[in-house]
Amino acid sequence: MNSHPAYIWFARGGLRRQVLATAMLLLLALAPPVLAANAVSVTAAGIPLDAPWKVKLYELAHTTFLHPAWGWQHSERDYLVALQLAKDDGLHVDKDALFAAAFLHDMAAFRPCADKKMEHGDCAALQSPAILKSVDFPMQKIASVQAAERGHMYYSNPGTDPTAIVLHDADSLDFLGDIGAARLLALTGAKAPSFAPAVKTLRKFLKVIPPRLITKSAQRIGKKRATELKAFLDALQTETFDGKAM
Repeated sequence: MNSHPAYIWFARGGLRRQVLATAMLLLLALAPPVLAANAVSVTAAGIPLDAPWKVKLYELAHTTFLHPAWGWQHSERDYLVALQLAKDDGLHVDKDALFAAAFLHDMAAFRPCADKKMEHGDCAALQSPAILKSVDFPMQKIASVQAAERGHMYYSNPGTDPTAIVLHDADSLDFLGDIGAARLLALTGAKAPSFAPAVKTLRKFLKVIPPRLITKSAQRIGKKRATELKAFLDALQTETFDGKAM
């Protein structure tokens, strides 16, 4: 079962997700003519789309995975940070598998599994093969994609595959620093009575995430981001009269 408190906040709205799931399949069917008219060579953050399947997968993510915490922007950050971690630690990763896992690891937020108790990384590993096959992904690499999806959360064990390890660390880092604060606060929504639960979760992340980082480069970045996040939360505590008017 997915125990991530922030993820649970989003696990609502079944009808909307079913509509999104149908739209995803339609988008994959229509992708070739759409992309022919609107050729894309890089993603919004500059990731090269150097294979037809990447173009199709990015089009799917960019038009369907829309959410301030789990959407395509989070995927772009995870991919780019993971590549930097691999470079800094001298790890050899499969960039194709990393790209696919980065853009599909949170897909259960938009296309939930029938088993509502299934952890969302496991759900992504279950559902992603059909999507990747439909975009002509090199399926001999699917096991690496699935391993990275299953192990991407900070509380998960990514195993020994370098591709899974760097995605795990990159995804964990995205819960720290200013970006971590922005993601969690965005989840409160316009109808929330307070953002205190988000702040409580961020305080928890400060304690539990840094010790779980695996690569040396992630540990270094994590220390900096934790300091950054703590400074923000401490200032917020002061500005809300010791949290009493939060």
